[in-house]
Amino acid sequence: MGNAADQVKGWVDREYRWGFVTTVEADTVPKGLNEDTIRAISARKGEPEFLLERRLKAYRHWLTMIEPRWSTVCYSPIDFQDISYYSAPKPLKDRPGNLDEVDPEVLRTYERLGIPLLEQKRLAGVAVDAVFDSVSVATTYQKELEKMGILFCSFSEAVQ
Repeated sequence: MGNAADQVKGWVDREYRWGFVTTVEADTVPKGLNEDTIRAISARKGEPEFLLERRLKAYRHWLTMIEPRWSTVCYSPIDFQDISYYSAPKPLKDRPGNLDEVDPEVLRTYERLGIPLLEQKRLAGVAVDAVFDSVSVATTYQKELEKMGILFCSFSEAVQ
């Protein structure tokens, strides 16, 4: 076997075994970060005005900040304009009420990742919130949680 540098190079050069794409129709905002992007995401999520204003205030503050250089890690500068900040599977007019209403392709993605959501129906005591792209698509044991008085929802739902 080669030296440590050769081993590391081998790991870096090999294909990422979990790399795959899930093809579902999606509502995705264009790449880039600016106030219009923040407003568009807030509108898609139906957020109240106070939350939009808070997000815009945080964004304006972020623009004044300088990225810290306290680490010895070397990496290329992050191009924040080359990132899409929101994507959600379509149609998502209403959040699915249970796993049976979730797009089967999304469920297959969780299976490939080793998270068998459909098996959660048979397992006791574990609730899982399935997040796909930018949104929660389903929560297991939702009815059982509600019976116990537990409100389990995404932040976007909570602010409504």
